[in-house]
Amino acid sequence: MAVLKKDDRETILTDDTLVTDSNDNAAVSTKVAAVRDVRMVLVNPSHPGNIGGAARAMKTMAVNQLVLVSPRNYPDPRAVWRAAGARDLLESAIIVETLDDALADCDLIVGTSARDRRIPWPLVDAHECAKKIYEEPQSSKIAILFGREDRGLKNEELNRCHLHVHVPTSDAYSSLNLAMAVQILSYELRMRSLQVDDSKPNPVVDTTDQWDEPFASGADVERFHEHLAQTLVDIDFFDPDQPKQLLTRLRRLFVRVRLDRMEINILRGILSTVQEKVKRNK
Repeated sequence: MAVLKKDDRETILTDDTLVTDSNDNAAVSTKVAAVRDVRMVLVNPSHPGNIGGAARAMKTMAVNQLVLVSPRNYPDPRAVWRAAGARDLLESAIIVETLDDALADCDLIVGTSARDRRIPWPLVDAHECAKKIYEEPQSSKIAILFGREDRGLKNEELNRCHLHVHVPTSDAYSSLNLAMAVQILSYELRMRSLQVDDSKPNPVVDTTDQWDEPFASGADVERFHEHLAQTLVDIDFFDPDQPKQLLTRLRRLFVRVRLDRMEINILRGILSTVQEKVKRNK
């Protein structure tokens, strides 16, 4: 280990870590970071080393909730080795079989995407993503989805998201390792947390907090879309054998609206009434 000194800054170099202790950094570290309920959701990660790397990236930025959806090889000692000092995040990680399980109680869902879509979706960069997350009420449960190392998130998984986040990488080489992507989003969340003061009024957050009903959860929204699709089949408006982009466009419509629980109940009540009328007329 080597120690280099310059002015008021002392840098400690180890085999794999660069730690800088300066007056500026000390001033930043004394600020109490604002907190949001954010979980990083890794969907079908194939290599345990990437899980460990993601855990390490998260812990350096004080992001502590890791959810693994049907990982291929986990638990595995390679994950622990790559996690370094973030073994506790691996031990507390929640492992689920389906994305439904990971998102059931979430109020805001963000999906990482590296490709253009035939049907555009609300799209932000990592910086704007963190800003929007911190505009959510403190009680909101938020998930950021990361896809498979070789092909990312599927279209049906991206369709469940309120926002897509994109990292504008180099045209010459655009491939981001899973842990790198987690690091970028975690860093932006950390920076935003140090800029937000939850003890002071925030016009955007205050407006949302004063809404008369909480946002619908991920599970409520999925049940609504299943109900909507079945009703459209019942009235012969939607043909599952020739789906085209109808359901995707309807999902995008309701993503823009951001339904609350009461609105979901009203819409499902309308759908149920339509179904009853159809049954009586058959």
